Amino acid sequence: MGVIIYTILSVIIVSLISLLGIVFFLLQKSTLKKTLLFLVSLSAGSLFGGALLHLLPEAIEKSGFTLTVSLSVLSGIIVFFLIEKYVHWHHCHDPECGGHKHHLVVMNLVGDGVHNFIDGLIIAVSYIASIPLGIATTIAVILHEVPQEIGDFGVLLYSGLKKSKALFYNLLSALLAIVGAIVGLTFASETFISLIIPFAAGGFIYIAGSDLIPELHKECGPKDSFWHIFALLLGVGLMVALKFIVV
Repeated sequence: MGVIIYTILSVIIVSLISLLGIVFFLLQKSTLKKTLLFLVSLSAGSLFGGALLHLLPEAIEKSGFTLTVSLSVLSGIIVFFLIEKYVHWHHCHDPECGGHKHHLVVMNLVGDGVHNFIDGLIIAVSYIASIPLGIATTIAVILHEVPQEIGDFGVLLYSGLKKSKALFYNLLSALLAIVGAIVGLTFASETFISLIIPFAAGGFIYIAGSDLIPELHKECGPKDSFWHIFALLLGVGLMVALKFIVV
């Protein structure tokens, strides 16, 4: 019962983050961009830390460093690549990014919905494996979702949606995390868990290394670079701290 409560509360919190798009209206453009890049750096650090300090060690502890674990990590990288490549997941942290407006709404919602479903599934399986792992995974997902959801909201507005509709569709897409969690809680088995945990590690590594880090290289000023490095190390440090705080 404790695992179910932890999981449902976590995915509800993750889903409600979609409403943070309202921040889009509260900050000036330059301030919003700097804030998002700081959050992207923090997210990259937490995802790397979550994958390499929590998920991968848990997978190795359960199954050993086997070919199956390695292939599961590789599968996570490939699946998230395919989501981005073929479902056109435009993970944009700059609200001005665009493309063909008539495709943006569908592409953004479908891609984000698939991503949120997988997030929910990963969170559920992590809690089943252990409560500390579930907490670490949830925090990493939350830190990643904040800049993503603000950026997604900007894309929906750019596509011509009204503010209320953009918030509603963003929330609707985010609620798929709850569906993913229910699927994870319902169908999880020892074999399933042993595959999903390293799969999640691969997904986290791909997102941080391929999706987030390149965003940070677009700003090369010494001051910006300092804060990016600081935030990235802060994200890693948070995951290190969780190894000792959450027992």
